Amino acid sequence: MSDLNLDPTQLDRYSRHIIMEDIGPAGQKALLDTDVLVVGAGGLGSPVVQYLAAAGVGTLGIVDDDVVERSNLQRQIVHADADVGRPKVDSAAEYVADLNPDITVEPHETRLDADNVESMLAEYDFVVDASDNFETRFLVNDACTLAGIPFAHGAIFRFEGQITTFTGEDGPCYRCLFPEAPPAGTIPDCSEAGVLGVLPGTVGCIQATEAVKWILMDAGLIENAELLDGRMVFYDAMDTTFEEIPVRQRPDCPVCGDDPAIASVHDVEYVDTCAIAAD
Repeated sequence: MSDLNLDPTQLDRYSRHIIMEDIGPAGQKALLDTDVLVVGAGGLGSPVVQYLAAAGVGTLGIVDDDVVERSNLQRQIVHADADVGRPKVDSAAEYVADLNPDITVEPHETRLDADNVESMLAEYDFVVDASDNFETRFLVNDACTLAGIPFAHGAIFRFEGQITTFTGEDGPCYRCLFPEAPPAGTIPDCSEAGVLGVLPGTVGCIQATEAVKWILMDAGLIENAELLDGRMVFYDAMDTTFEEIPVRQRPDCPVCGDDPAIASVHDVEYVDTCAIAAD
C-alpha cells in the first residue's frame, strides 16, 4: 500500500513529510517505528522533545530526575509557570501529549547512572544527549559506544554551543575528543555563568535534526545526507557563526581505541574526571 497503513489523521498531520520524495510514507513509517531516548528535559532537551514529537518519532523516552524551577523557564520551553515544582519528565510528557497524541512517551524520573544506563539504553534505537554535566555525558558516551547505539551530543555555555553525532561505525567517540572531564570547578555551569535563553533552541534543533536524519538514513531513504559523525560544529550566537572541526578516532581511546581499557561502565568512576576506576 502506498500509505503503508498510515491512518487519515496521520496522512494529514505528516503530509509535509509524505510529499517529500526523500521521506514519503516509508520515511514517516520509519519515524513512527523508532524509539529515541532523550537524556535531559532541560534547555537542550526541550527543543529536542518538541521537534521529535512533532516529526512523529513514535516513542520518546525522557530521562531526568529534576523538577521545574522558575529560573528554568527562560530557556526550557516545554515547561510552563504552572509546572514549577513538578518533575520535568511529567511536564515534558504532558507537553508531548498535547502536541501529538500519536507519540508514546516513556518518562523516566531518575538520574542516569552506571546501574541503570545499560538496561535503559537497550530499549532505544537512538539517544540524544541533552544533559548538562560531564558525568552524564561520559556515561552516555561509554554506554552507547560499548552497546553500538548512535547518539547526538550537544552542549551550551553562555553564547556558545557545540554539536556532534557518534554512530560507532568505525568512527570516534566523545572520549576521542575529551579522554577525561576537566577538573571540578574549572568550567562553571549555567547557574554560575548564565546562558542565552534562545541558544539551546538552536543547538537542540540541530540535535533533533541529526536524530531524524539518522532514522531516515538507517531506513535507506536519504542516501546523500551526512551526519556530524567525525565532525563537531561550534556555534557562536554572538557572531552568528558556525565553525567545524574534524573529530578523529584516537588509537589510544580508552573506549573505542585499539586496546580499550573500558569494557563496561562499571570500569569508570563517574565523578570528578570520569576516569577509569581504581582497582
